[in-house]
Amino acid sequence: MRIEELVKDAESIGISGHIRPDGDCIGSSMAMYLYLNKVFPEKRVEIFLERPSEVFGCIKDIDRIQTQYRAAEFLQTSGAFDVFLAMDTSSDRLGEAKELFDTAATKINIDHHISNKGCGDVNCIDPAASSTSELVYSLLDEEKLDADVALAIYIGIIHDTGVFQYSNTSPKTMMTASKLMAYGFDFPAIIEKTFYEKTYVQDLLMGRAMLESILFMDGKCIVSGIEKKTLDFYHADFGDLEGIVSQLNRTKGVECAIFMYQTGVLEYKVSLRSKGKVDVAAIAMFFGGGGHVRAAGCTMNGTFYDVVNNLSLHIERQLKQTG
Repeated sequence: MRIEELVKDAESIGISGHIRPDGDCIGSSMAMYLYLNKVFPEKRVEIFLERPSEVFGCIKDIDRIQTQYRAAEFLQTSGAFDVFLAMDTSSDRLGEAKELFDTAATKINIDHHISNKGCGDVNCIDPAASSTSELVYSLLDEEKLDADVALAIYIGIIHDTGVFQYSNTSPKTMMTASKLMAYGFDFPAIIEKTFYEKTYVQDLLMGRAMLESILFMDGKCIVSGIEKKTLDFYHADFGDLEGIVSQLNRTKGVECAIFMYQTGVLEYKVSLRSKGKVDVAAIAMFFGGGGHVRAAGCTMNGTFYDVVNNLSLHIERQLKQTG
């Protein structure tokens, strides 16, 4: 499959990804945006995402992302898109962009999450891919790539593979990364700036989450959470919590890590990580979320302890099954 064939007859193309976009969502969406603008300069290509973190400012034209819009008003003034691409998610997590996707003449869904069954007229879903960014690379014509597109794809890959340390990293992933690195961008600086570097506030939140974490289930599970009032105290947002759940999962003896932050009254965004004995994707799907076997998430209602208790039932059941 080549993306040119899918959009060649379209005059207008829209692109969006999931709410609270992570590195893979931003990288894959921006790579597609830059590529289509380069190959089809005569077409109207627009991208819609929530405001990306400042660390992704190295991606060309990232300031062209439309972050403040109303779908109904946009459709009234500009009309429906000929083609709309949902990147790194199913349509139910597109947020405000869902209406733009639903009204498009042709809907394309590109994703690598095993929980996504496809929501488009054309679905390119490959759970074997390390990231949606790696999948995007396979959809583009290598001869038409440039350093800007390659950089966006590379950023997406390193964020969803934990800089090639997660189990979703395959030989194909490494081969793709080597081809991207050949475009000559400063990949060590990109890794440090977008993945490892933290602000002082992020360090404080990480420290607080680790200090207040709870080890339970005979040391096989760890949980921590951040309340909205804490985020407000530090003048932080949800993006400042990146990496906490992965750090929790590095605790010796832990098989499953839970991190949650409050998004509303009795509402939490939950991130789950596993070392392999727990299929967190199955647990997240049970609660209306999704993801991968070792990394998944969902939104849950109740108190902090309600959420922990409900998740614990599923985690404990799986641990007993796997011994």
